[in-house]
Amino acid sequence: MSTPLEDFSHPRPRPRLSVEELLAAKGTQPIRSLDDLAADTFESDEELAEFLAFTYAERHRDAA
Repeated sequence: MSTPLEDFSHPRPRPRLSVEELLAAKGTQPIRSLDDLAADTFESDEELAEFLAFTYAERHRDAA
């Protein structure tokens, strides 16, 4: 049994969920402090300094 192409012209609407429902579905917890956001991204202060220098240079590259 084939379905006419016009049946596929619009995606099916998804049920609308509240923000609370979406967060609960993903098991997300609220941020309670800045420590929750902390991450050891850079292995050393030198690596961080290189990243910051690169970022600064890239942001100002076309400004001159």
